[in-house]
Amino acid sequence: METPSYDQELTAETEHLRGLHTLLVDELETATAQARGMLAAPAGGEISGLWERDVSVHRWSERVGALTAARSGLCFGRLDQADATTVYVGRIGLTDPADGESALVDWRAPAAQPFYCATMATPLGVSRRRHFQIAGTAPSERVVAFHDDVLDGTVDSGSASDPALLAALKAPRGSTMRDIVTTIQAEQDAIIRLPLSGTVVIEGGPGTGKTAVALHRVAYLLYAHRERLARSGVLVVGPSADFIRYVGGVLPALGESAVLFTTPGRLAHGVVATAVDTDDLARLKGDLAMVDVLRRAVDDLQRIPTTPIAIELEDVTVEVDRKLATEARRRARATGRPHNTARATFRDTLGKLLVQQGLERLNHEFEDPPELVELLSGLSGLPEIEPAGAAEITAQMRAELRDDLRADLGFHAAVEELWPTMTPEQALTDLYASPKRLRTAGGHASLHRDPGAPWTVADAPLLDELAELLGPLPDGPARRDAEADSRYAAEVLSILEAADRQIAGEDPDEARPTDFVTADVLAARQVPAHLASVAERAASDRDWRFGHLVVDEAQELSAMDWHVLLRRCPSHSITAVGDLAQRSAPAGARTWDDVLAPHLADRWTYRTLTVNYRTPTEIMAAAATVLADYAPDRRPPDSVRSTGEDPWEQTVPAADLPAALREVVATEAAQLRRGTLAVIADDLTALGDLPAELHTPLSAKGLEFDVVVIADPEAIRRRNPADLYVSMTRATQRLGLLHVES
Repeated sequence: METPSYDQELTAETEHLRGLHTLLVDELETATAQARGMLAAPAGGEISGLWERDVSVHRWSERVGALTAARSGLCFGRLDQADATTVYVGRIGLTDPADGESALVDWRAPAAQPFYCATMATPLGVSRRRHFQIAGTAPSERVVAFHDDVLDGTVDSGSASDPALLAALKAPRGSTMRDIVTTIQAEQDAIIRLPLSGTVVIEGGPGTGKTAVALHRVAYLLYAHRERLARSGVLVVGPSADFIRYVGGVLPALGESAVLFTTPGRLAHGVVATAVDTDDLARLKGDLAMVDVLRRAVDDLQRIPTTPIAIELEDVTVEVDRKLATEARRRARATGRPHNTARATFRDTLGKLLVQQGLERLNHEFEDPPELVELLSGLSGLPEIEPAGAAEITAQMRAELRDDLRADLGFHAAVEELWPTMTPEQALTDLYASPKRLRTAGGHASLHRDPGAPWTVADAPLLDELAELLGPLPDGPARRDAEADSRYAAEVLSILEAADRQIAGEDPDEARPTDFVTADVLAARQVPAHLASVAERAASDRDWRFGHLVVDEAQELSAMDWHVLLRRCPSHSITAVGDLAQRSAPAGARTWDDVLAPHLADRWTYRTLTVNYRTPTEIMAAAATVLADYAPDRRPPDSVRSTGEDPWEQTVPAADLPAALREVVATEAAQLRRGTLAVIADDLTALGDLPAELHTPLSAKGLEFDVVVIADPEAIRRRNPADLYVSMTRATQRLGLLHVES
């Protein structure tokens, strides 16, 4: 039989791709109709009926979202197996209803693993792997090129385009991160498919795909453990809001949305902290010793009066003295409840003790009715009282004293003085503002600051720890009412209508507000708890416990950050990715043991990524010299490609820096045409308006750009040489260093 030509193969593959799109459209229409039908169907008055309906709506809506996300780049490869069968691999699994056979294998399924892992040495039953290059928009996508990896010597590879990986690496960068399902490499795939249980630390230098691997691991785990993680969700922690915006579209593009994104500055519920402390303060606040400081500070709120507090009731004056307050405090603390919750025990115990004191002062002891009878019988105008009625009178007087005490403002003022309710923000503000309270709690004097200062990123875990120690206020926010039911239904309907618009031909890659969930956005949404999605419920509930935790740029997190994050994931099912050589945070990890051992001992797994897919060899060589100066024990990753263009350097007088920067940026922008251009500087205030993204080394962390210009790199190096290393390795095509004369 004559071997098909390359063009004939392209035509055949395009026809097959169009057939897959037809299957997808049919299933999308079915799922949409099912979701609409379930939403419109009467559920009766029973709660169980409403629940079952909402669950069905959620499941069908989730399928609509997954199918919609899969439309762009639906199928990206094929496996020809040694047994002569063919498997097509794509973003989602599809079944041909004509024969019930699999028409497209989900990239996360075990059957797709050879697409990423098969090699000449270990073909895994595959004779040929084909990568597609796709053009056009759904449902009219077409295969414009393909590349074959021949894994045995008997298959003709035919013609081939550029390898898929290099083609993807050469493509211009955009404002958001792209998924890598078409180009996952074997060392990345092995990490992506690690078991759900346990903690894994993935370390890799710049450009090794740490972030992409972590996000694709989330998608894989949600696929492989759908039932478990669908109930608990996944929390993804990134270094900055810019980073979250950059990566936020990856998981929706893979059909996953049960994920909450946040940053270290948002670890305290309802607080968005962006200010930063001095290095010394950040180290102090990031140390686990702050847990004990905060615990002592909360204990210090539970006071004992230095002099008795008199409370004048209608018939008697009682006093809160040291003995009574100490006993009430002991009983409240013995409950083990948080401060605000335990206040009720303190108040009730103190009230009972004061009532008893009042009875004793009136010489009416409940345990000795004869004395009561004798006293009352001697009062003029009162009839003689039988002993049998004395207990009733004592109980009545006890009740009257209790009612008087409950209504007395002085009693409640005393409770507030001795056991005040506090929000975390109030407690930390008061602690910082009082040198005396800081000393009592064992806090360093440098923590002192006046009220009104903005919260810093290092304050966020302290506020969260205080929220744990204090508990909610007794008169916390009321539960959301049922009026939001209609809004929930409208939201579901809008999702389905969005799917309809996409079916009609709108761009499926266009970013929409519903594409990913961030904690600060969803925390304010009014959705009843029994109808809300996992991400919505998690965003509004500080006590939510997640099924999996992902921490990106993990080397930046302090021990306190880890302390509060591990509380959010008690199973310790964690994926942490980072690079110790890129640590900028003064309280960050110097070794992984520093931050993990206090919580996990040695119960965590370590993996490495060694190949740099982003940074060309020329740029990496220049960055490696910086790395060698401050971390000679760290080995830079090996770049897979070269551009033939070394980084350029230019030196100008300090006064000429803004003008020179405008000139070089204009030149780079004209040469770039497509892609992204960023200027990175330690101080952005003097740079002025430039046709480029402006970043500090911190805000650029985790991002990538086609072209990077670094203004005054020596200023960055002086502050932290790791920041210069980070800045230099953000570029994927060209790097410029604009020095300032010393």
